[in-house]
Amino acid sequence: MSRYTDRERYFTELAGTSREYYINYIRRYKAVDCSCRILEIGCGEGGNLLPFAELGCYVAGLDLLGNKIENARRFFEKAGAKGDFICGNFLEDDCLKDKEKFDVILIHDVIEHIEPEYKSLFFSRLKPLLKTGGIIFFGFPAWNMPFGGHQQICRSRWSRMPFIHLLPKRLYRSYLNLFKENHLQVDELMSISRSRMTTERFEQLCRDNGYRILDRTLWFISPHYKAKFNLRPAGLFSPLCRIPYLRNYLSTACFYIINVG
Repeated sequence: MSRYTDRERYFTELAGTSREYYINYIRRYKAVDCSCRILEIGCGEGGNLLPFAELGCYVAGLDLLGNKIENARRFFEKAGAKGDFICGNFLEDDCLKDKEKFDVILIHDVIEHIEPEYKSLFFSRLKPLLKTGGIIFFGFPAWNMPFGGHQQICRSRWSRMPFIHLLPKRLYRSYLNLFKENHLQVDELMSISRSRMTTERFEQLCRDNGYRILDRTLWFISPHYKAKFNLRPAGLFSPLCRIPYLRNYLSTACFYIINVG
């Protein structure tokens, strides 16, 4: 649990994963150099952005929570890096309207937190921010995988049990309340339960909102598990990637590169 309370440690871990895995993945479709403009929606403390800033990219991060934005500014200053961090609600505010368009937009561990009725709005608000030929990187855990409900953030070890999030919604809420989880955290977990982000749902959202999928990479062992658990990341066996629904139980991380179709 310390990585969720020690925010600088979490920042450093995210930066390491981004440096080792995200940059090379994105470089398959877009040059990452000092001419590149990078935006992260839901940036948190900005760990994912640090390696891009180290390469000379202009980086900007947007997050709903002011304390995370303050941490991002502080951690970047400590690292001797430059970043433009903004506090705002992406679905409601026009806090990016004065910014130039971006070559790359990062959206990591965010789409599963967006309520179903706002997902199409989320996708539509990305388009005006993207340069012609720009790309968007999405990363998220498949809903059905052992910790697809983000229950690892819970305080009680009984609430952190694998697959517990797959209980019917009312039973799941009752279970979390039984072990005295914070009510705000319970609300967040229930929101993720309503979202239920699977590969099928994500790809349908792309089609419905006029995006083209350039790449899909499913991970059996997420790249971030190297920092968290000292496990060697591993992609999901290719034939399993092609089996709808089953792949969601086996994908601890789903990476997509999309652009405007």
